[in-house]
Amino acid sequence: MSTVAGSDGLLRCPWAVSSPDYQQYHDEEWGRPVTGEAALFERLSLEAFQAGLSWITILRKRPAFRRAFAGFDPAAVARFTDEDRTRLMNDAGIVRNRAKIDAVIANARALLDLPAGESLEKLLEAHRADPQRPAPQTISDVPAITEDSAALAKALKKRGFRFVGPTTAYAMLQATGYVNDHLASCWVRNGG
Repeated sequence: MSTVAGSDGLLRCPWAVSSPDYQQYHDEEWGRPVTGEAALFERLSLEAFQAGLSWITILRKRPAFRRAFAGFDPAAVARFTDEDRTRLMNDAGIVRNRAKIDAVIANARALLDLPAGESLEKLLEAHRADPQRPAPQTISDVPAITEDSAALAKALKKRGFRFVGPTTAYAMLQATGYVNDHLASCWVRNGG
């Protein structure tokens, strides 16, 4: 499937026209550069929570996730205790999955434990897609996993990160602008 015209006539990636929430996310966030450890930690955490679920579920719960996880401040999340885990498991506003909650807390600690001179931003940059890579023409041209995402997942796991398989790693690369998977005729790819 190629691009689809939205209600405003602009051509978008087909998934973006299924709901206003998706359209806003597609137009304003997806594939645009994200910098800073807290912002990248948030995206990594949300991608981990998304595993096995639809992205729209996570997107609609994002304000509750931000409240529950201290604005995704890695230092604050790294200090979470068993009481915080219980609080999170009882929070109906988020996805209540103990393994994913524990992974976010562990990932905050792993982020803070990165060696001097290393950062989540630098790890992502090291696995950036070739900017000369041809733009996907249809949604079927967009992979779920690449060699770069498999290498990123391996690098993150080596540093103690959890719930970061190759698919999650690729989704993060896409969401944070390290990969541009907007279709060739999408208005965002073409200067939006």
